[in-house]
Amino acid sequence: MTMWIIILVVIIALAVLSLIYVGSGVCRFGCIERMTGNSGKRRFLTGAGIVLSLFAAAALWLNLMNAVVVAMYFAMFWMICDFIFFIIRKIIGKKYEHYYAGWCAVVLSAASLSAGWYCAHHVWETDYRIETGKITGPLRVVMFADSHIGSTFNAEGFAGHLGTMESLNPDVVIVAGDYVDDDSSRDDMIESTRILGKMKSKYGVYFVLGNHDKGYYGPERRGYTGRELLAELEKNGIKVLQDESVLIDDRFYIIGRRDYSVKRELNGSRKSMDELVKNLDRDMYMIVADHQPADYENQASSGVDLVLSGHTHGGQLIPFNPVGKWIGANDRVYGHEKRGNTDFIVTSGLSDWTIKFKTGTKSEFVVIDINR
Repeated sequence: MTMWIIILVVIIALAVLSLIYVGSGVCRFGCIERMTGNSGKRRFLTGAGIVLSLFAAAALWLNLMNAVVVAMYFAMFWMICDFIFFIIRKIIGKKYEHYYAGWCAVVLSAASLSAGWYCAHHVWETDYRIETGKITGPLRVVMFADSHIGSTFNAEGFAGHLGTMESLNPDVVIVAGDYVDDDSSRDDMIESTRILGKMKSKYGVYFVLGNHDKGYYGPERRGYTGRELLAELEKNGIKVLQDESVLIDDRFYIIGRRDYSVKRELNGSRKSMDELVKNLDRDMYMIVADHQPADYENQASSGVDLVLSGHTHGGQLIPFNPVGKWIGANDRVYGHEKRGNTDFIVTSGLSDWTIKFKTGTKSEFVVIDINR
């Protein structure tokens, strides 16, 4: 909880500083200077008024968090452009006729945020190939996480993404948490789960819960409880694993972990990796689905073969991509890593929670071909 309070305070501080900096930049445009004359105070107030009006419009159109992201990106590019043009001015030794730095900042910010919007709202396929001596015959795993139904697509859009995955003929489908969140409506949850339950694969669909699936604000906000979500999943034939393992076709295990938030935020507990693998046949290939990539050392030492996670959204936004790893919340933010004999894969997610831009990554699902 302390960490989230610190993050909230930092975000508020950055938002305020961003608005002040961008406002001070806007008042330097020639059109604003001509409107306000020689009064510096009037120029600043005019610039600040324009920026606050645009910020309010962004908050109403998107939401407050996305408005903050927009403000921070404009401030970041504005600072970079101001610095670059300051250096150039020192080199050439004369003042600019127009405020070129400001115009460059506006163009670069708009381009970056537009690309971020596209990367969040379009879904790519990311492929990995893994070799092992434990498995006979090829195994194709399709995995996705962080769909956050209702954020960048509703049930109808989700059906389109599942259709793309199904066309790849997966042997097994793994959903690695944050399937829904507090803004996912009951209707979207029910329809999406019905569609997921009909998805064709050789061995079926396996599911682990993420920190958002249980809901943070109670059932009155989204219209259903975490238990009702579980009941809907099970009703549609989706196999939910909570600190459980299942042996499939006498070929491989899927081990599904309770999310780390149960321990970190709810004062609950979850089984250790040693407990989860204690009675398993170590000659079988073992796949772990664990929403948060936060237990790599224990997972590697337990001897499992593949760990699949989401949660990080690939870092979401430049330049904040590595922050989760820097503060020790995650062992990895995105991609593939091997520790000992264990492969780890973290996906950037099918969608994202509340923030509708991905400037440091893109939305994706993952296809893992495991071969002998």
